[in-house]
Amino acid sequence: MATENINPLNTTIGWIGTGVMGASMCLHIVKRGYKTFVFNRTREKARGLLEAGAIWVGSPKEVAERADIIFTMVGFPSDVEEVYFGEKGILKGVKPSAILIDMTTTKPSLAIEIYNAAKSKGASFIDAPVSGGDVGAKNATLSIMVGGDKDVVERVMPLLELLGKKIVYQGRAGSGQHTKMCNQIVVTGNMIGMCESLLYAYKSGLNIETVLSSISEGAASSWLLNNLTPRIVKGDFNPGFFVEHFIKDMEIALEEASRMNLCLPGLALVHQLYLATKAQGYGRLGTQALILALDSISKAGVFSKRD
Repeated sequence: MATENINPLNTTIGWIGTGVMGASMCLHIVKRGYKTFVFNRTREKARGLLEAGAIWVGSPKEVAERADIIFTMVGFPSDVEEVYFGEKGILKGVKPSAILIDMTTTKPSLAIEIYNAAKSKGASFIDAPVSGGDVGAKNATLSIMVGGDKDVVERVMPLLELLGKKIVYQGRAGSGQHTKMCNQIVVTGNMIGMCESLLYAYKSGLNIETVLSSISEGAASSWLLNNLTPRIVKGDFNPGFFVEHFIKDMEIALEEASRMNLCLPGLALVHQLYLATKAQGYGRLGTQALILALDSISKAGVFSKRD
């Protein structure tokens, strides 16, 4: 495989994880003409990719046996561990010289562990978590935060550029995951501010559309405000990113903060509020469902989930 000149004629791709974001991301690669082997625990979720020309295989190990470059985009650290280290995992079938790219948000320490395990088999690994949600995945406008060996990152850049518009090398293995934690800490603050602002606007009798026309272009402007507020107003709580996955990210950040003797009270507060959101039965909704929990706490009776 001439990875210095990656193109559909000389490079086969593997993709593991075809959920809300993974399916859209993989589709960009399939549409570019790459021979792509896919695996997901639920085959039905890969149907669109198979119809577009991807090839189904039965396990992560089989993906690794066939592909030169393998992407993973799964849910939790335990899923990442199983995909890489399980009995039918990638590292059981990986080819020397293969490049492994994990785009899941997971523990920095796990990224380093996979990096070392891959290296022992003659393969390379980079951690490349993303931000931008389902919209960014569909539009190939994700922000990609990358850790690992810089020369490997440069070699796979043609593929990363099919998925995102902002790709930044952060440093050694695990650095991409640490950067994603920084991203998520900012998002937690933005999310609670956005939801509390909407509750305040409604309860004070303001017209939400005129409020948004004022604050969406000022200092309060944010991606969340512009992309998730319209969904909340419509009662659309379908997941661009699951509540339970966001809780996972916050718990990783809190664990890392504790290890570094950092006090992050804002993050800790939002984490507790999201646990309340999940406890109310909203774990599989999008992160904007935080407003449902806040509405319930305040007994505001303003927002509700619409089918």
